[in-house]
Amino acid sequence: MSDADGLFHRDTYAAQMAEQLLNPGPLDESTRSGVFLSGIRRVGKTTFLRQDLIPALETRGALVIYVDLWADRTKSPSALVHEAVRATLTQLQTPGSGLLQRFKGLNLGAGGFSFGFQLDGVGQPGGTTLAQAFEELVRTARINVVLIVDEVQQTLGTEEGFALLHALKAVRDAVNAKPGMPGRFLFIGTGSHKSLLADMTSRRAQPFAGALSASYQVLGRDFVQWQLQRVGTTPGVVLPSLDVAWQGFQTMGHRPEELLKALRQLQQAQGADADTAFRIICATLADAAADVELKAVDEFGELGKAVFERIATGAEDGVTGLFGADALAAYTERTGSAVETSQVQNIVDKMVSANLILRPTHGKYTVADPFVRKVWHDKLALLAPSAAPSAKT
Repeated sequence: MSDADGLFHRDTYAAQMAEQLLNPGPLDESTRSGVFLSGIRRVGKTTFLRQDLIPALETRGALVIYVDLWADRTKSPSALVHEAVRATLTQLQTPGSGLLQRFKGLNLGAGGFSFGFQLDGVGQPGGTTLAQAFEELVRTARINVVLIVDEVQQTLGTEEGFALLHALKAVRDAVNAKPGMPGRFLFIGTGSHKSLLADMTSRRAQPFAGALSASYQVLGRDFVQWQLQRVGTTPGVVLPSLDVAWQGFQTMGHRPEELLKALRQLQQAQGADADTAFRIICATLADAAADVELKAVDEFGELGKAVFERIATGAEDGVTGLFGADALAAYTERTGSAVETSQVQNIVDKMVSANLILRPTHGKYTVADPFVRKVWHDKLALLAPSAAPSAKT
């Protein structure tokens, strides 16, 4: 539904999720162990978190800390989380801060809190641990605390990232398992890689094994109808029918930015049947989005494409053996020149940095975005229908 701010709000979805987190029924108690929410890129996950879920949680009296692990690629996930926690604690001990004012009338006052530890030492060697900091926060503020980590799969593949997840599990256990605590610690991890997020809740070796894994509900027909009504207020605007607009939105992967782009392009199709033109525009934009994703792979040259293809056509949760003798022989045949292990390692490291691939565990690699993996498969099928490798799951 829309609001006075001109945005499309998902109040019902946000309210349901907030209630499941803060006031879980018998069937929702697994949310206490953590929630991992997956959905492909650019379908509105972050927008939903920021403009709908966080306000819904705060309205119900929760203190929310939000961290986007893609906000600054030069910093490690651990550094970003610790910075966000320290920033929140600093506001809580600063009289008259915006955070305290926001919770005026709830459990937090405007005078600021006094913590029994140095804030700049939180998460530092020899300093206060996250578990100690959050336990004191919940005891002092007498409030539920929700930590949301966007693109949580970025913690995978490094010892520091794994240590961060263990530290967050320690927070959960320190707060939620202790009798008499006046609030709870709730963890939400979101990401674009469904398989990896599912592994983070199902594999025993993972710190959050047993947590809830769920799929993000993509925007539906009501959003398309709202967008058509909003755009339709402009005099002389050309619009497709709701049915065709909804079909086009699905073709473009439920991506709100693409829908608006398609509606803009439709205004240039003067004299054409709106529904026919819109179908063509949506199909073209879907192909263009695929080309953009594949261009990033092409920039790594023939060896890069060979390495990426080996990863993309393997199991969805990752492949090994990128540096073995068979792999090197295949790369050599593909590129027409001898390929050394160091060259492959260099390409792989650059692809990880570019967020094209992820390293979920040592020596194992997977495509970072499932949409890109699908596009790559579609491209192979188009170029060589009879010889294209089939996707393994």
